[in-house]
Amino acid sequence: MTVPTLTLRPGYTTSRVIRGGWQLAGGHGPVDPAQQVDDMIAFADAGITSFDCADIYTGVEELIGAFRTAYANQRGAEALARIKVHTKLVPDLEALATVDRAYVRRIVETSLQRLRMQRLDLVQFHWWDYAVPRYLEAAQWLNELRTEGKVDQIGGTNFDTGRTLEMISAGIPILSMQVQYSLLDTRAERLLARAAQDNRFWILCYGTVAGGFLGDRWLGLPEPQHPLENRSLTKYKLIIDDFGGWDLFQSLLQTLRQIATRHDTDIATVASAAMLDRPAVAAVIVGARNRSHMAQNLKVASLHLTAQDRREIAAILSQGRVPEGDTYTLERDRNGRHGQIIKYNLNKAS
Repeated sequence: MTVPTLTLRPGYTTSRVIRGGWQLAGGHGPVDPAQQVDDMIAFADAGITSFDCADIYTGVEELIGAFRTAYANQRGAEALARIKVHTKLVPDLEALATVDRAYVRRIVETSLQRLRMQRLDLVQFHWWDYAVPRYLEAAQWLNELRTEGKVDQIGGTNFDTGRTLEMISAGIPILSMQVQYSLLDTRAERLLARAAQDNRFWILCYGTVAGGFLGDRWLGLPEPQHPLENRSLTKYKLIIDDFGGWDLFQSLLQTLRQIATRHDTDIATVASAAMLDRPAVAAVIVGARNRSHMAQNLKVASLHLTAQDRREIAAILSQGRVPEGDTYTLERDRNGRHGQIIKYNLNKAS
């Protein structure tokens, strides 16, 4: 099974399924570094050659750095050249007012060291609070590092459409914007997707299975009550509530199960494959703590939904609501339901 690739810009290609690293970060349970390196090699050999991480994902850049070294030793430099690492630059909330050129450089150079790279493939920039209006300066300092050769491509994560276009207008060559985008959360379709098409940047989707809610495990189960077992489930349960509640969510799962049966696959695969159909979407990010779901992950990019499949999904979505605002608007309200569960100052230890 071959995982399709997509050229986002001349000389820059990604696999359309990206292995996510958030579940390997601190707080998600014990991690065996040697096993993780072996798992990453297995993903890369199978065709998932792009990996997502962040400066604030504790220990994950180091794991990917170890994988890159092992992969080069086992498969050679030519194979390593096909690997893409998408990391992030996430200044702490409490540091936004004092972020300067040196701060941005320090984060980039720390990522270079951890990942064992001479140049970062893609740095996805995030800014917690637009009320501290220095994100444009920070993006320009990141662009200086691109010009210097320490960064190949610049992207963003969780910026709204207006600020994304502001950065592009200021000369920041935005390649991609990584946002939460799923059948339950189509906020990206309000403004961002059209802007991406018009301005030639791409959308990278996280949350396509809503922390696991869009999976066979939840089909037919009663609505879970708080507290849920982790922050991820808490976060995506709020999206289910915004979408229309548990009964409508179960109707969506039933529809996805019927489609999955026709394609001899599972609900999560259908839910992620549906996002690859959307305009301007380059890739979906699949969370994985190990290779146990690798076979399903590989199917995401090869599953082609039929016109009937799309009609059935659209019929359910038409009964639901799109969460309020542009991309990440709800989460930016730190006193709101969505913002209260987010951790904002994770670069302190860097």
